[in-house]
Amino acid sequence: GFLCFPFSVSIPQTVLFNLLLCLVIFYSLFYMIGSVCFGAFRLDQFDGLIPFDFKTEPAESNSKYLVNLLSLELTYFCSGILFAAVVRRRVWDYALTVTLLHVLITSLVMLEFPMVWQWWLALGSGLFLMICNGQLIAYFTCQSDQSYASFSIY
Repeated sequence: GFLCFPFSVSIPQTVLFNLLLCLVIFYSLFYMIGSVCFGAFRLDQFDGLIPFDFKTEPAESNSKYLVNLLSLELTYFCSGILFAAVVRRRVWDYALTVTLLHVLITSLVMLEFPMVWQWWLALGSGLFLMICNGQLIAYFTCQSDQSYASFSIY
């Protein structure tokens, strides 16, 4: 049961399963939070591309931009907590991998690589929130686990 790559690195199925679960959590949260923000801001039409939209004009007066931004940040914040519940360790690793996959998926969906600095800034701060939040939750919930206390696993 291992997936092998040409350069002889194998990834256990558990890691792939956890990564898939983290992706499902991330995008499910994104759509749930996005729809709540959509309703709160009373926008006319729900945009199914909300997790991937980096083309909306970044302005404080643009409600769609504020919904996108708020959805992104809240999704990253909440995902960190849920990732900690799923993977228990190395939340930073899953957070970074999910974010890299999100950039790749965003580029594929929008057929363009994001070049908007505001989007990258929001993504980076969200990732920071996810990692800090998730690692703190994982640390405090797994504190009794001796192997977690040792930093040799990192």
